[in-house]
Amino acid sequence: MSEAGEREGGSKKRFITTQVEIEGRVERKVVEVPDYEPEPWGPNAELTIVGTSVPRVDAPTKVRGAAKYTADIQLAGMLHVAVARSPIAAGTFLGVDAAAARRVPGVWDVVTAADLETRAKVQGIPVLSPEILYAGQPLVAVVAESMEAARRGIELLSLNCEASPHATTFADAVAEGAPAVRRNGNLWPGSPRITERGDVAAGFSEADVVIEREFTTPSALHSAMEPHGAVAQWEGDGDRLTIWESTQGVFRVRNDVARGLGIPQSHVRVIKDYMGGGFGAKSGAGVYTFLAAIMARRHGRPVRCVFDRFGEQVDAGHRASTRQIVKLGATREGHLLAIDMVAEIAQGVSGWEASVGSIYHEMYSCPNVRTQETFAFTHSQGMQSFRGPGHVEGAFGLERAMDVLARELQLDPLELRRLNFAERDESKDRPFSSNSLLACYDQGAARFDWANREKRRNDVSSGPMVTASDDARNNLSSGGPPGATRNIKRGFGVAAQVWGAGGGPPAYATARVNTDGTIDILSGTQDLGTGSRTILAQIAAEAIGASPKDVRVILGDTERTPYAGTSWGSMTTPSVGPAVRSAAELVQQRLVEAAAGILDASPDDITISESVIRVRDSDKQITLADLTRKLGNVMIIAEGSRGPNPQGTGISSFGVQFAEVEVDVETGVVRVIHIVAAHDVGRVINPLLASSQLEGGIIQGLGFALGEERLLDRNSGRPVNPSLHDYKLPTFSDVPRIDAFCVDGADTVANHIGARGLAEPPIIPTAPAIANAVADALGVEVNDLPLTPWRLLMVTA
Repeated sequence: MSEAGEREGGSKKRFITTQVEIEGRVERKVVEVPDYEPEPWGPNAELTIVGTSVPRVDAPTKVRGAAKYTADIQLAGMLHVAVARSPIAAGTFLGVDAAAARRVPGVWDVVTAADLETRAKVQGIPVLSPEILYAGQPLVAVVAESMEAARRGIELLSLNCEASPHATTFADAVAEGAPAVRRNGNLWPGSPRITERGDVAAGFSEADVVIEREFTTPSALHSAMEPHGAVAQWEGDGDRLTIWESTQGVFRVRNDVARGLGIPQSHVRVIKDYMGGGFGAKSGAGVYTFLAAIMARRHGRPVRCVFDRFGEQVDAGHRASTRQIVKLGATREGHLLAIDMVAEIAQGVSGWEASVGSIYHEMYSCPNVRTQETFAFTHSQGMQSFRGPGHVEGAFGLERAMDVLARELQLDPLELRRLNFAERDESKDRPFSSNSLLACYDQGAARFDWANREKRRNDVSSGPMVTASDDARNNLSSGGPPGATRNIKRGFGVAAQVWGAGGGPPAYATARVNTDGTIDILSGTQDLGTGSRTILAQIAAEAIGASPKDVRVILGDTERTPYAGTSWGSMTTPSVGPAVRSAAELVQQRLVEAAAGILDASPDDITISESVIRVRDSDKQITLADLTRKLGNVMIIAEGSRGPNPQGTGISSFGVQFAEVEVDVETGVVRVIHIVAAHDVGRVINPLLASSQLEGGIIQGLGFALGEERLLDRNSGRPVNPSLHDYKLPTFSDVPRIDAFCVDGADTVANHIGARGLAEPPIIPTAPAIANAVADALGVEVNDLPLTPWRLLMVTA
């Protein structure tokens, strides 16, 4: 039963304390119980708009090039900020010779920490701090009339830095006598973190088969196409600040800026219109935000501060690297008896504890599970949330270990996973709101033709495999001279995933009907390019009975919209969607009441569909536009909010992916041929957008599997590959045939729209599925990511 139904003293509580799970973290929040929550849309609900592939409402604007991103903002008299970054990994910034920079035409100012009157910090580090903690850290800002002048000024600065010993790896940071990264020590507070259920030692003693392996995953970079950045302008008497920012959380940025600058939240407005990717790294105010705001106040002009590509790659966060030692014990039949995992995680200079161990507790049914995670600060840019943080890394260790165990038991890897299906959330001893993972296994295996995979193993030949055009492909999947004879081996792999994706409160929405029958939906959430505008418009149109073309969704503005949370943790649709539906249904009720009076009918006989209001068993009807014109300036408006999640219930998304690969034994090059992905996310609001989300996550997982790896020079601590030329992202030519779909379902326990989150789940199983396929092809274990040619040649030598 939902906490919304709790009563005290005979009346329903107005505010309660509830748990909200975000990206593996459990947060206690005080939330408001909604006055109104509609009955759930069940699996058999007659829906005509929700569940259909409505085209993206913002597609025409983007195709025409009319969408304005933060970097596109142009304001009269705007100044530009460029940043000089530390060339060393640790030490002290002693000062700068800026004489030559100040002589550059158009340069207005050169600023260091000594010039800033602010206590603003980003992840605990003061803006332009003289204490150097990583290579690439901002030290000096140059303000100029153009970005070209600002960058020319940066080139002419002479930085005076005093280096001190640094530690860029986990091993270096925890070694005896290691240089201090943070003043409170190199280990994360509370580290190591041990989570345990059952008796792991007893489980292993009872096991017939025990395997133990070591796995590593790399530090990966978000590499969003749109860099981090902000434009700031002070208005009024210079006490009100407007910020345009590429962010996943307009209200979070507002709160960060108000706190950092010591001004009221009501004096800060944050706007986010269009966004070119964030993947978790744009969740709060950054150095660019504060520099834009501080310089705008300092010079009385609007100021733009947007990272260049180098800054984006060295100072926008990373997925932490891990080393995992995994031990599994099972019966001869394949039932898991014990799981043990010890992980070392190199966070960088800051971040939060993305739990690598969580998936070990959640994925499979096992009575005895223990994980130990040790987090260390290192001299490198800080960890930032990155699509499926913790679970992506942990899934590689767990799913590779499951394949090793399957080989030891001589079991089909898919059958081993079926045998250990978790009907309940064993990590917290509670039922799942819904779990269709078995259906994912069945439907995914059928579409991949898993049962007959051995018949396809010899479909490749050792003859010429590469054409001249193939040679032009990105180096993730090609290599060697045209027409070369290759020894190609084919392999097949499978991996599963689980991810907490229930969303939760608080989230609010406003629905209002205009006098021409159009409808505005307002919510302080964000569309990161995922299609939230379209999805929320579909929900509102369905609830009201309007045509989707008559619904406009207004997002990303702290001054115009009611509060919604940060768009992370696969939370937007299951959090904001119910609030939008509640507001829309209240509007629909008022429209029905108004129409009943005008059409001289009972409200019970009124229906609305495609923006036309009809009376049952009658030819009476009126369009929504005609009704609102008759109402004149009568305002039909309603507020909706997201109620608490059901307590004592696990709300997760599930999925499985199958991969088919070809491996060139001579060169070590992997080519992914085919991926089938079957996911369970409850009700799918828009199948077209869902498939796009699935494909995007899979492609990012492909990069994590085959080429993406941030490299730091251990001697200098400096990044070796801080560009899109050297940091190997997959390109279009690397993308395999992808068959990605969601199994049917509606999770009416999770929320009344029946939807769970989809953004993060598809990246989680991709890399382990590919790695399992490569191991299957070569007949050797591949336990280190990414699967670069040189790594594969080492394990096959």
